[in-house]
Amino acid sequence: MSSIDDLLQTVSALRQPDTGCPWDIEQTHQSITDCLIDECCELLQTIDRLDMHHMEEELGDVLLQVVMHAQMAKEAGHFDFEAVCKVVNDKLVHRHPHVFGAGALCNSEAVLKQWDAIKAEEQKRGPEQAGRFKDLPNQLPALMYAQDVYKQIQKQKMDASDVIDAGGIALTAQALADDELALGKQLFEIAAACRIKKLEPETALRRYAQNVVDQLESNDTV
Repeated sequence: MSSIDDLLQTVSALRQPDTGCPWDIEQTHQSITDCLIDECCELLQTIDRLDMHHMEEELGDVLLQVVMHAQMAKEAGHFDFEAVCKVVNDKLVHRHPHVFGAGALCNSEAVLKQWDAIKAEEQKRGPEQAGRFKDLPNQLPALMYAQDVYKQIQKQKMDASDVIDAGGIALTAQALADDELALGKQLFEIAAACRIKKLEPETALRRYAQNVVDQLESNDTV
């Protein structure tokens, strides 16, 4: 039996009503969301440090969260871990026709362009979603959310002049440091300045990014 089979059996045993662990039995999808966030953050720390020994352990902790959610879904009759693996494998094969089908692509830019086109076609076949920013989860950290909002503005060639200053963005881009460490220093200084001013940068950026989304979405309905 494989190690993944062992893990699936262990998690199933932990969730058994009469013989399992009382804490594990009580958990729901919602109750362990903080665990998923914590484990992902701990994994990111090992990646930043290239700490391969602890990365192995933290990858396992993240995998445990996936298996736990899959076990809960299996108990409720929705899907199981096998189905989760099949869905993601089918998606990877479908979105990489240059590997698993005919036609090669010569660079990453071409791969990303094809990926976006295939993803857009898949979404057309799914449930209709309203809005031009429909794929952006606002649960993302504010900096990632803001970057994704601007990415959609660029991709869809939206007129965002009412809410963002293109000239200001260009000037800021020129002023940004070119290497990662220097850029990190600039961002750290902004965070530190917010601390001095008693401002919450995460909230401020998230609210402004959401304001950009709301404004551009409302323009479409006018």
